[in-house]
Amino acid sequence: MMRAASLVLITTSIVPILSGAQTPAPKTLDIYVIDVEGGNATLFVSPTGESMLIDTGNAGAMAAARDAGRILDAAKAAGLQKIDHVITTHWHGDHFGGLAELASHITIGEYIDHGPNVQPAEVADAFLKDTYPKLYGKAKHTVVKPGDRISLAGTEVRVVSSAGEMIKTPLPGGGKPNPVCASFKTSESNLEDPQSVSVYITYGKFRTFHPGDLPKAKEFELMCPNAKIGPVDVLLGLHHGVASSNSPVLIHALHPRVAIMNNGTRKGGDPDVMMAVHSSPGLEDLWQIHFSTLSGQENTVPGMFIANTIDDQAASMPIGAVPAPAPGPNAPPAPAHNGKAYWIKVSAQANGSFTVTNTRNGFTKMY
Repeated sequence: MMRAASLVLITTSIVPILSGAQTPAPKTLDIYVIDVEGGNATLFVSPTGESMLIDTGNAGAMAAARDAGRILDAAKAAGLQKIDHVITTHWHGDHFGGLAELASHITIGEYIDHGPNVQPAEVADAFLKDTYPKLYGKAKHTVVKPGDRISLAGTEVRVVSSAGEMIKTPLPGGGKPNPVCASFKTSESNLEDPQSVSVYITYGKFRTFHPGDLPKAKEFELMCPNAKIGPVDVLLGLHHGVASSNSPVLIHALHPRVAIMNNGTRKGGDPDVMMAVHSSPGLEDLWQIHFSTLSGQENTVPGMFIANTIDDQAASMPIGAVPAPAPGPNAPPAPAHNGKAYWIKVSAQANGSFTVTNTRNGFTKMY
């Protein structure tokens, strides 16, 4: 009898242990911010495994192959066999350049964009005339407008802007007066950036926004006098961190806990942008895809928050910001980054908590 009783006790004590071991891990929305050398590529994988990619990196045969390869590496790490939706925010080469190369290696279910190019450019116009119709002819093509929803199971994806137009009605959490509007200062922009498709994504209590390359005038239209979008947990992209975007009327009103800047070695990280981000109320951390030579020690973040450096790293970073050289054929090349590229990964849970991981050094922080 004693032996039988002991067996019952042992068996009973094992059951909770086995039950605990079999508890499934919490479902997450995973976001991969991919290094495409100052272009843009952001991959979302929903809790159900559906996927959405925003932009595909740079144009030019070598750059397109490089950037598409880096996107494929992230897709493989995410366990994807296809990409369900690809959003091209606008028709600049650093946003659509890798699309054809990418489509030759992985199935794409839907191609999403804002419609025709409004800034004539030989590369973009040739792509839209000859290549793009062949790509979406094998799949689905959708021209979105503000307020549209994009199906990504387990999440809600809302189009905030497209073809120069904005949502008219605030999204849940938005609608409050924006006090920063009174001190707004605009800047000039090109013709295509204002056309950007921007999206607001929710998963349970988690909120994130990718504004594409919306310039300051469009940021003002979206966020003034009342902010049409409420606070977010993560602000993505930041138009590479360049000063034609990223006004306080957007960043401060969004009140992000974390910002992730998809910049290049000498593209983005402008001091004005860095100061606007760092001074945003409630910001806990800025993460960067690249070390920026424009920031200087006054504005840069600790190396643990930077995914990629440059091949020939200087012994020390200048204390003050280094101005970018004037554009043109005589401008010196940007510092080279030809080695392995690393992404920044966000894993968000439905309760609003999330982690951010720098895959270069394995540094992870929970929020």
